[in-house]
Amino acid sequence: MSSTRSPFRPGQQLAGIYQRSRKLFHEGAKFLTVGLIGIGVTNLVFIPLHALGLGPLTSVTIATAVATVVTFLGNRYWSFRGRQGAGAAREGVMFFILNGIGLLIQYAVLGFSNYALGLTTKIENVIALNIGIGLGTLFRFWSYRKWVWVPPEVHLARLRVGRHRKGRAAAESGASEPAVIGATRPVSQDQSRRS
Repeated sequence: MSSTRSPFRPGQQLAGIYQRSRKLFHEGAKFLTVGLIGIGVTNLVFIPLHALGLGPLTSVTIATAVATVVTFLGNRYWSFRGRQGAGAAREGVMFFILNGIGLLIQYAVLGFSNYALGLTTKIENVIALNIGIGLGTLFRFWSYRKWVWVPPEVHLARLRVGRHRKGRAAAESGASEPAVIGATRPVSQDQSRRS
């Protein structure tokens, strides 16, 4: 008996996996590039501020605020430019909120290193900062793709659900559609023949 199934071909399976996740790989690579630039900006601002005597949490806050502006522009106009958000204002708000959560992750790592473990030298702070950035970056990539820059079909589906809910809420409350001044009802062909 001969089998109708094709033989196992790992190369074809890898190609299929790549095709299905190609966009994720490309977005991930761009996101990591923008992220590396953001890490560079964070370190370039954090190290001198901390050397000037600012505390580690104050220094990381200022450094992250500067890097956030850089990474927002890079992600919006390069990493996720093929995705649709809900407009620049809403994208910006969501981006900064989620970036704030990423900053809290950095705080947690830096604070734990400094205050719980007692690792307070400049190099130990830089290492803790970058570990925090790494953990925060994982959260940011996931959350930006989920809530800030979504695929066009997801954006449209969310809009449809929102409109449906508004329409259902109006129907349940007994409100009718507002009258439009000058609007006429469509005339059917039967009615137009009678006229």
